Formats: sequence, structure tokens, C-alpha cells
Amino acid sequence: MAIKLSNRIRLIKPSPTLTLSAKAKEMKDAGIDVINFGVGEPDFPTPDYIKTAAHQAIDANFTKYTANAGIIELRKAICAKLERDNGLKYEAKNILVSPGAKASIINILVAVCDTHDQVIIPVPYWVSYPDQVMLANASTVLLQTHEHDSYKINPLELETLINENPCSKVLLLNSPSNPTGTVYTRSELTAIAKICLKHNILVISDEIYERLVYDGIEHVSIASVLPEMIHQTVVINGVSKAYAMTGWRLGYAAGPAEIIAAAGRVQEHSTSCVNSITQKACVVALNSEDDSIEMMRREFEARRNFLFDELMKNPHVTGFKPQGAFYLFPDISWYIKNNKVGIKDTDHFCNVLLEKHHVALVSGSSFGMDGTVRFSYANSMANLVSGSERFAAFLKELI
Repeated sequence: MAIKLSNRIRLIKPSPTLTLSAKAKEMKDAGIDVINFGVGEPDFPTPDYIKTAAHQAIDANFTKYTANAGIIELRKAICAKLERDNGLKYEAKNILVSPGAKASIINILVAVCDTHDQVIIPVPYWVSYPDQVMLANASTVLLQTHEHDSYKINPLELETLINENPCSKVLLLNSPSNPTGTVYTRSELTAIAKICLKHNILVISDEIYERLVYDGIEHVSIASVLPEMIHQTVVINGVSKAYAMTGWRLGYAAGPAEIIAAAGRVQEHSTSCVNSITQKACVVALNSEDDSIEMMRREFEARRNFLFDELMKNPHVTGFKPQGAFYLFPDISWYIKNNKVGIKDTDHFCNVLLEKHHVALVSGSSFGMDGTVRFSYANSMANLVSGSERFAAFLKELI
């Protein structure tokens, strides 16, 4: 007799982005020329100076377990980075190093949430947020945002939502945002911070894309906008996006010592420490940066400019030009409502596009917003040219 799976896991959905990438890879392996706009990782190699540090760690036989929270050298490097780049002063006890920012978030959620607690998630959201809240045995409360506001939180709507949901405990904030590329200004974050302080809401601030901002805009951490907010915020960051280290698996949380210690207990009984070699390499990544990070940022900005202009040439496609991350999130709802081939929703749209034109996009429904699609421009310029042409040809076929 088969063992019954838990009720909780029956509610957890597979990651749409990972599922899409697996399907695109399967088609590529079959010899099909697929252009994958679904993957959310830099297409650049990890910088050489970081790889060299990893080799040195191996040669020095630094291959054993480390402290659960991370080696002290790395936690001090993270503290120095947060003070240097974000104006935030922490000690090593305020830092928990985890195997990826995804793990950092779920460790914090499990540490702070009880059964009836509510976590506010702005829509559109990163695909894993609702399922992470579910795994923490809490409840999700969705806060709608709108394209005409660049998908930013309206403070009045946030406060109304908190008043309507008295068990609200956490706000999951993502700036720069996946999937929209939205970047909040200091004044916008201050307005949100005042509401969170007033209602005693903990902010989990996912800042994994902080180094990828454009048009001369400044990344601001909400933890820095008011003196009290450093005690009301857990900052999430890591090395995957800015340093092209997605496979190295290292993220970190910075926040109040009691929350970090509690999250550390969660980690002790799940993943334990991050692998030792990655930790040593990340000390060097944070302390000895070369010009490769800025080179990648400039290249992403050029790709954003090209792809946005190409997409906006298509009639009935709308969108705003994002100032961060490496995604575009255009609205294609007109084609869902007016196509002549029977496409009923965005999932169907993306499936037909992949099958007919071999272009992989992530449906906006994965981010809580049907009628939109996500393009990742972490891709070669040649693929951006060809992929945008195929996308335009597909839209013409629909009408």
C-alpha cells in the first residue's frame, strides 16, 4: 500500500521556472533550436578571482564542516559589505549564511511564523514566496499592485490590507523585483516602513538583485530608511545574481540577533552549513571585487534597452521599463482576449509559443498575474534578437 503524502506537500506546486527550463532543455537535447527566456541566472561565467579563491581553499584542504551560521571570516565580510554598500551596521551574530537566498527566506519564515500568522506578499511575486509561506505553516495575504504604478506597493492599500487582516505579521518585499524589475526609491520605502513600524510588521527584504540597477538609480535597503527599521527588518541577499554564482549556492540573512539565532536552529536541523569551499570563495568575492561585476551590470543594461524597445514595437503589448534585475514583464492580455486560435490564458499562450516558435517564456500566472509574461534578458544579444523576432511573428499569427 502506498504511503499517503502529507496534506501540506499536496498543496505545494512545482517551481514553474524550473519546470519550464527542464522542458526547454529537453527540446534542446532533441536538437531543437530553443531560445530560453525563462531562466533567471546570469549567462556569464563566475569571475576568475573568485574561482581562484575556491581552488586555493581546496588546495588548503578547507573541506570540512564549518560553523552552522557560516565561518566568522565570511560573516565579518558580509557585515563590512552591508555597512559599506547599505549603511547598515551589524555584528557577526546578526548574520546567518545559508545555501542560497531561497533557504535564507524559508529559515526566517519558519523561525517567526505560527499557524495563524499572515504573510503579506505583493502581486506579482517571485514564484516561491507563497509556497515558502505554506511550508512555514502560515497564511498568505496577497496585495495587488498595478502596471501604471510600476507594480509598486501603494502605502494606503498596504495599511488597509493590514487592518483587514489582523494576524498580519510579515511583509515580503523584493526590490529590485523578480519578475517586474521594479526598484523602490528611498521615499517610497520610508512610507512603507512607517506603516510596518506602526503595525509591528516584520519586513523580509529580498535584495538579491541589488547590484543590478540601471539608469544611475540607487538601490536602497528598507532597513536603512529609518533608525528603527534595522530592528524590524531581515535583509536577504547573496552572491548568485551579481557575481554569476547561481550554482555555488550561498545566500545570507541579516537581522535582529534573536531572529537570526532562531533561524539558525532551523538550519541546524535541515541543511546545516553551506559548503566550506563556497564560503571561502565568497569572502574574496565580497572583499576583493574587480571590474567584472560592473561589466556584467552594463551589459545587462544594454540588453534591457534593446529588448524593451523591441517588445514595445508590437501593437497591444504594454509595459514599463524596469530599473533593476534582468527581467521584463510585459502585458499581453489583449492577445489572450482577441486571438483567433483559441488561446484562453497565458499558460496556453506560452505553451503554444514554445511548441511553434521554440521560445520559452514564463507565464505571468506563475507570479500571480495572468495576462503577462516574463522575459529574462540574462541571455546573449544574438538570442535577444532572434527571440524577439520569433515573439513578434507569433503575435502576428494570433490576429
